[in-house]
Amino acid sequence: MTLPEKISEGIKEAMKSRDPIRLNTLRMLKSKILAVDARGNLPDSEVIKLFKTYYGNLQEALEQAEAANRTEAAQELKAELSIIQEFLPKALSPEETKKLVEQAITESGAKSKKDVGLVMRSLMKLNNAVDGKLAKQLIDQLLGDA
Repeated sequence: MTLPEKISEGIKEAMKSRDPIRLNTLRMLKSKILAVDARGNLPDSEVIKLFKTYYGNLQEALEQAEAANRTEAAQELKAELSIIQEFLPKALSPEETKKLVEQAITESGAKSKKDVGLVMRSLMKLNNAVDGKLAKQLIDQLLGDA
């Protein structure tokens, strides 16, 4: 079953169980897919890219809501994020990410912080389930020492 099909099934289940947050989140995910392809015939890799972008946007909104002490909005955003995580590949642990970053630095031949772009490209070829923020921090640490 493809991701768009899973989303459609999830929408049906959310309607039956009368879960408004899940229903609205899944509908938003489906609209993201349909905005790119009106028939919803996207490969899972493209769908995952869309979901990752949306997930990042929600994380930023969550940070802003928490900074503004909007607890109700923050709770809703946390619920949405957990629903979206169900459809994203499992994130790597910090240790696994560090190993991949070290490998990417070696493969790309990076010597200084100016080479961050080379390392990130190499890293995404190795594994695209890497958390970009964590990877950037690790790259800065490892190349900052060099």
